Amino acid sequence: MGGFKRSGLLLALIGLLGGLTAHAEAPVWALRGTHNTVYLAGSVHLLKAEDAKLPAAFEHAYADSSALVMEIDLDDLDPLAAQGWMLEHGMFQDDTTLSEAVGKARFEKVQQQANSLGIPVEAMQRLEPWLAAMTLAQLQLAKLGFDPEQGVEKQLERRAKADRKTITGLETLQDQLGILDGMSFDDQSRFLDVTLEEMDTLEGETDALLDAWRTGDAKKLADLLSEEYNVSPALYRKLVEDRNKRWMPEIERLLRENENYLVVVGALHLVGDGGLLELTKARGFAAKQLQ
Repeated sequence: MGGFKRSGLLLALIGLLGGLTAHAEAPVWALRGTHNTVYLAGSVHLLKAEDAKLPAAFEHAYADSSALVMEIDLDDLDPLAAQGWMLEHGMFQDDTTLSEAVGKARFEKVQQQANSLGIPVEAMQRLEPWLAAMTLAQLQLAKLGFDPEQGVEKQLERRAKADRKTITGLETLQDQLGILDGMSFDDQSRFLDVTLEEMDTLEGETDALLDAWRTGDAKKLADLLSEEYNVSPALYRKLVEDRNKRWMPEIERLLRENENYLVVVGALHLVGDGGLLELTKARGFAAKQLQ
């Protein structure tokens, strides 16, 4: 899930992309292992078709790598199994409704957003707060033209399959969404609050983040992430920092291999305190940003 900002908490899970700008660097870093190179590439998971061309550094890193590693192994993801898991874990299994779980005032905001997206609010009543938040955000992004099929991971996955390169994941979809499902209803409601607050300005507020991504501006990305951390530190730790720590043993293992790897994760997993660039540096691996 990959991956907050001032549209941060949302984008850490679902990402986006804006227009093309010129810059000397890209969101791709090279780590030298004992006998190989591991490329850490920052991703946005959904892109608009007209803006889907990836920075040139992705081409170099992909061509120089024998295998592709993503947050989730999309090549082996079973859509039906994923949908079944979502229905089992993201919907109330008793007579509880979303309006009862989150309260009248918050549910009225959910109703307003559902109406603006053209979906019956009754369809939201069976959803737990975390899935309601994800559903509203994804529908809004689709309305704005953002498409997961145009995202960084899907582009690279299609190419790796055609080139018969190995594709693996750092975690499963259940691992990723289980973080949200495992939160208390109070914490899930906070996630819903963050989502509702950002819905109306989602497109505009992503401009700075997406420009920083495409231009490889690590400092700007870190600054944006810091803003989101201050908004909801507990949620940040669960969705970003803790996952980075869980990924590190696998990244360290890759750095001991003989083949080169391209590791693609949400851009905001790379930067800031507890980011993968900081964690790998602490373990003695200097990262060189690609041009």
